[in-house]
Amino acid sequence: MPRGRKEQAAFIRLPENQMKIREWLGEISYTLQQGSLDAEVTEVVYDSRKAGPGAVFICMKGTRRDSHDFIPQVTEAGVRVLVTEHPVEVPAQVTVIVVKNGREALARLSAARFGNPSRKLLMIGVTGTKGKTTTTHMVKTILEAAGKKTGMIGTNGVMIGTDHYPTVNTTPESYDLHRYFAQMAEAGCECCVMEVSSQAMKMHRVTGIVFDCAVFTNISPDHIGPDEHADFAEYLFYKKQLFFQSRKAFINLDDEHFQEIVQEIPCPWTGFGLMENQEKCPRTEDTLEKNHTGSDYLAEHIEYVSEPDFVGTGFDIRGEREIPVRVSIPGKFNVYNALAAAAVTLWCGVPQERLQHAMEHLKINGRMEIVHTSRRCCVIVDYAHNAVSMESLLSTLRDYHPKRLVVVFGCGGNRSKDRRYSMGEIGGRMADLSIITADNSRFEKVEDIIADIRGSIEKTGGKFVEIPDRREAIAYSITHAEPGDMIAVIGKGHEDYQEIEGVRYPFLDRAVVEEVIAGLEKQDAGQANE
Repeated sequence: MPRGRKEQAAFIRLPENQMKIREWLGEISYTLQQGSLDAEVTEVVYDSRKAGPGAVFICMKGTRRDSHDFIPQVTEAGVRVLVTEHPVEVPAQVTVIVVKNGREALARLSAARFGNPSRKLLMIGVTGTKGKTTTTHMVKTILEAAGKKTGMIGTNGVMIGTDHYPTVNTTPESYDLHRYFAQMAEAGCECCVMEVSSQAMKMHRVTGIVFDCAVFTNISPDHIGPDEHADFAEYLFYKKQLFFQSRKAFINLDDEHFQEIVQEIPCPWTGFGLMENQEKCPRTEDTLEKNHTGSDYLAEHIEYVSEPDFVGTGFDIRGEREIPVRVSIPGKFNVYNALAAAAVTLWCGVPQERLQHAMEHLKINGRMEIVHTSRRCCVIVDYAHNAVSMESLLSTLRDYHPKRLVVVFGCGGNRSKDRRYSMGEIGGRMADLSIITADNSRFEKVEDIIADIRGSIEKTGGKFVEIPDRREAIAYSITHAEPGDMIAVIGKGHEDYQEIEGVRYPFLDRAVVEEVIAGLEKQDAGQANE
């Protein structure tokens, strides 16, 4: 069981209170090149445009730029403390602290600057290729149903109470993370649940954070390419690193890379998975079992439920606890997400009845979100943006036996082309009709991306149409629907923009669906009155 709420250290308000740089260096290995550790600082800065008197400027060598090059600019702006990755030549009045890794130093200095706020929260981390966002939303919903105010950080941004802050990355930069943790603690949050990406581990964004518990949902090839991971081995390595800074882990027993994940991780772990798969579970080696604690959480008697006021799944949790649940999000793969969320929250002490009620009333924007259902059609918006998640989604929707399964999708520009080829193949093979359209084309031409997708669909013989304008594509799918159709608009989910040539334009799939439906209903009403 988890410890009680962490000791509430005094919240440090800066820049009102000046600190000596030595007070922020307690957990950092460094060499003092020149100057004094008694230099006073008020802020941590890694963007040269924000540099000024009282700031400690962190220098880092990145793939595109080296912030050491901005040292003359920041010292001219008044910076008198530098953290660098190698010795530098600067005026004598500037303190220079040399560290091995600037990003790691940024994480630890940011934590110190805000008074180590993560230590005031029960920290829950979720990692995996898919399922992170859904699982974190589930955990937050369940914890808050049990009266535990919970902050959340992930793909959908940051949630602190009713306040929402959009973010660029799944896991924000370390400075921003600790700023959000501080806001959560000040707002009275007891817990924080966050998505932890492999890129965040690689870039030291979560260095120094100790997670009370962490979840591994699954892993499959993704985020491999320029500026991401060199290969799958590196991707898996960084996913696994989360468990080296966690006190407890919950691991998907059914993932094909389960054995590689649990081998040699130092924290105790408990598994979750489907009862039907456990006879094939590869937990036979002593090295795998040594940190396995307690009974696992297993799902049994899974059923697909489609009722006038409820669409989702029902199943029984067996093993550590015996609990029947209904989850208001369709899909067998969401059984895994629900199991993970149940395991974590029960471990946190959530009563069974609170868990059951929260599961039955879940709603997650852009994640298997049923936007419209009627005799005309059912429209679902989902974030599925790779072959694995797309295949899982379409397979799940087939279980509900639609007349036709229609999928509207594109692919992001300036990303690995393998994603386009594989998604095109899945669409051609599994959908009755694929409508190929734009996603976030970025700096590529939509027509070129569509051509790559088209080539894969043509090889399957699947039926498709091309409509480059995403709004028109969504409208076409609905206006040409046949009674009983199920339409999946995928790839963007919760995103409220389209990125074209470096500019983000307002665009939300759910809003477009609602707009089209409203127009059709108005048209139907007009015809009925004639």
